Amino acid sequence: MKVKKIPLRMCTGCMEMKPKKELIRVVKTPEGDVCVDLTGKKSGRGAYICKSTECLEKAFKAKRLSRNLETPISEEIYNKLKDEVNNE
Repeated sequence: MKVKKIPLRMCTGCMEMKPKKELIRVVKTPEGDVCVDLTGKKSGRGAYICKSTECLEKAFKAKRLSRNLETPISEEIYNKLKDEVNNE
């Protein structure tokens, strides 16, 4: 039987490769909007972050999310990510 390949993505906070399903995706849509993508299927440029507050803090302080998405990240998106991490 063939073993199914698990897609890996890099967390922007800790810079570790982890399975895609364990990460939260932040998307910059073709229109330029930034939103949290819980399905992982929205079109646009994506950046991934672990479901831990430490990684979120690291990524936000170093401005890695905004660099990866090539656009500034608003406080609203940051707060939405914080809520999502705290709910896990």
